[in-house]
Amino acid sequence: MRTRMLALTSAACGAALLGAAALPASASGSSSGSVSGSAQEPETDAGVVTAAELLAEVRACSRISKGRYRTDSGSAKATVPVCGTRDAVFWKADMDIDCDGRKTRACNRKTDPYFLPETAFQSSRGEPLDSAALPHVVVPGPSKVWDYRKSGLTGGSVVAVVYRDRVRYGVIGDTGPTGIIGEASYAMAKALGIDPDPSTGGAESGVTYIAFKNSRISPIESRARAQSRGAALAREFVGRS
Repeated sequence: MRTRMLALTSAACGAALLGAAALPASASGSSSGSVSGSAQEPETDAGVVTAAELLAEVRACSRISKGRYRTDSGSAKATVPVCGTRDAVFWKADMDIDCDGRKTRACNRKTDPYFLPETAFQSSRGEPLDSAALPHVVVPGPSKVWDYRKSGLTGGSVVAVVYRDRVRYGVIGDTGPTGIIGEASYAMAKALGIDPDPSTGGAESGVTYIAFKNSRISPIESRARAQSRGAALAREFVGRS
């Protein structure tokens, strides 16, 4: 988990988004499967749920959080509610980059001044997750505002993340500050075409996170299972199943 700082946020605001960033290579170690939404994925396939379809389902917010969240530690106001449907929980925010967990060439104390060698949830081998290889999302730690556990979510719950016209699937992999929302792993950002640099990257706004209730996959680090389960849940969510 990380504590996001205003300095990091200010740098992120000045970064240019990568409109056509290359997608990350397959996860190493015990991870299996291919990158969700790879260049070969048929975006026009009849079975693929589009960003527009998912966004249409989350236009209206039935708020389940008792309050709202800030997107960064220096934000003047808390503006982001957590909303709920029968099958999912969602929020619309920015994206800060989570590079915590396994130390890699992309994620370490030199590339990320706030790097922590741990994540709230661990791999099937009891190790920190690899933020550079595993697309995952950070949820706020449990608080009076909202407790993700009471919404049928946990580490390994499947999440669809929408940015512009892209949809990518991952899991809940880490927790963050109790008053801040809007963060995902290096690998998730890269898959969405967002600059994944933990110091200067991220997206200022326009990111929608949809976490499916009671959808935990195992092992948590299996990108293939997150992709297949996410695609199936998305079809159900938009009424295509």
